[in-house]
Amino acid sequence: MNFIETIKERARQNKKTIILPETMDKRVLKAASICEKENIANIILIGEEDKINKLATEENIDLSNIEIINPFTSEETDKLINDFYELRKAKGMTLEKARETLLGDYMYYACMLVKNEKADGIVSGACHSSANTLRPALQIIKTAPDSELVSAFFLMVVPDCEYGYNGTFIFSDAGLEQNPNPERLAAIAASSSASFELLTKTKSITALLSHSTKGSASHPDVDKVVEAVKIAHEKYPQYEIDGELQLDAAIVPSIAASKAPDSKVAGHANVLIFPDLDAGNIGYKLVQRLAKAEAYGPITQGIKKPVNDLSRGCSTEDIVGVVAITCVQATK
Repeated sequence: MNFIETIKERARQNKKTIILPETMDKRVLKAASICEKENIANIILIGEEDKINKLATEENIDLSNIEIINPFTSEETDKLINDFYELRKAKGMTLEKARETLLGDYMYYACMLVKNEKADGIVSGACHSSANTLRPALQIIKTAPDSELVSAFFLMVVPDCEYGYNGTFIFSDAGLEQNPNPERLAAIAASSSASFELLTKTKSITALLSHSTKGSASHPDVDKVVEAVKIAHEKYPQYEIDGELQLDAAIVPSIAASKAPDSKVAGHANVLIFPDLDAGNIGYKLVQRLAKAEAYGPITQGIKKPVNDLSRGCSTEDIVGVVAITCVQATK
C-alpha cells in the first residue's frame, strides 16, 4: 500500500466531515464523488443545487449521496450571517456586509460552518488563490492557541526514491510565508516536524536548508538559517532539527558523511525547511515535475481546524488526497 493509500485508510477509520466549497469546478465534484464512494469522508458541497447538479450531469458525476448546502435557502444562513457579524463587527463589519460576504463567497460560508462545528475541515483552492482560501480561515477559524504562526507545506511522495521516509517528505514553507525571519523559520520547522509525525507515524528528521553547509559559505541569508537552528534547538528540543545544510548534505548519507559528519540529521532528513517561499515553491515544483512526484498541498498548519489549500493545477486525485490528509489532521 503506498503512502497516500495509508492516509485514506486512516481517514476511513475515523471518518470526518469535509467541506468542498468550489462547486463550480468539475474536478471538485469528481473528487467529492470519489471520496463518498471510497468512504474517505462525509462531504458537504456549498452552492445552488441546480447549478451543481447540472454540471454533475454534464460530466456524468454521481452526487446522489452527498449533502449540498445552498446558502440562499438553508435554514442555517441567517444564524451564520449574524454570527459572522458579531465576530467581525469590531473590524467594521455590518449585517448587510456580512450577508453579502457569506452569500458571495462560499469559502466564508464554509468557514462559518466549521466554526459552528457543522464540519471538521475545508479543502479549497482548485480555482481560487491561496489568499482567497486562507484569509477567511484566519479571520473566522483563527490560529490554534498552541501555534505561533500559520504556515503551509507540501507532502511530497517521490516514486522509487531511497531518501526521506521511503520517498516521502514534507517541504515547508512552500505555500505561505514569504521570507520568514529566524524566529518564524524555527517555528515553521517545529510545526512541520509535528505534521510529519502526525501524518507518517514516524520520527521527523528536519533539515533547515541553505546554499551553505555548516559554514561553507558566508552571507546574511546563511546567518538567518544558522540563527533559526539555534532558536529551534532552544525552543523545540523534542524534535531532531539541524542546519544549515545544503540539499544533498541533508538527504544523501555519503555526502553528509563528508560535509556534516557530526550532524544526526544530515543524510537522513525527511522534513526539508526552505529559507523562503521562492525556494520552497521552486523546489516542490521541480521535484513534482522532474521526478513525477505526488505533491499534496499546500497543507496548512497552525489553524484551529484544518483548512487546506490546493494548487490551481491540481488533479481530481490530488483533491481526494488532500481531503484524506485533512481528515487525519482533524483527528488530532
